[in-house]
Amino acid sequence: MDFRQAFIEFALERGVLCFGDFTTKAGRQSPYFFNAGLFNDGASLLELSRFYAQAIALRAPAFDMLFGPAYKGIPLVAGTAIALAETGRNLPFAYNRKETKDHGEGGVLVGAPLRGRVLIVDDVISAGTSVRESVALIRASGAEPVGVTIALDRMERGQGRLSAVQEVEERHGLPVIAIASLEHLLLFIQSHPAFAAHEGAILTYRSQYGVCA
Repeated sequence: MDFRQAFIEFALERGVLCFGDFTTKAGRQSPYFFNAGLFNDGASLLELSRFYAQAIALRAPAFDMLFGPAYKGIPLVAGTAIALAETGRNLPFAYNRKETKDHGEGGVLVGAPLRGRVLIVDDVISAGTSVRESVALIRASGAEPVGVTIALDRMERGQGRLSAVQEVEERHGLPVIAIASLEHLLLFIQSHPAFAAHEGAILTYRSQYGVCA
């Protein structure tokens, strides 16, 4: 099975991805919901991190280290660094605090110094706030952000004609690499009859709010 289809199956099994009637942050009624915070034990975080590593190996630009924005990006960047080390790529990583620490080592950054080409690891992109803040931190440290990797791209419009992912790509000039997207979710549903009942609602939602890749 393709790793993107395997990721969709894994997210469904863990209850991270579920079907129903959900209100998104944008106030839309969505027929599905994805909550990466439910990857909340050691085994699921390890498996998730291996999916990140596969997506990175397939599509990420050249990079020297990883960065995880607080808070959800912190376990994700650590797990992804471990998963990449399993494949023979031992890379440094760093993350930020939300509040500046005024004792000990101080500052807002924790981990390896931000140097060279930096790949950002996050869960999803909604308003793009964490990416914007991460890009500013990385550049302020004299390093170069080269891309963002996320778990799922919903492929739906943000405030304008572009999706939140496309807005980030256009605003910052960075590629966004998702483990899977709405297209992969639909392919999974179409090949698994047990989920066929959800296809119509998702296609309707995509026709209202979707964008092209």
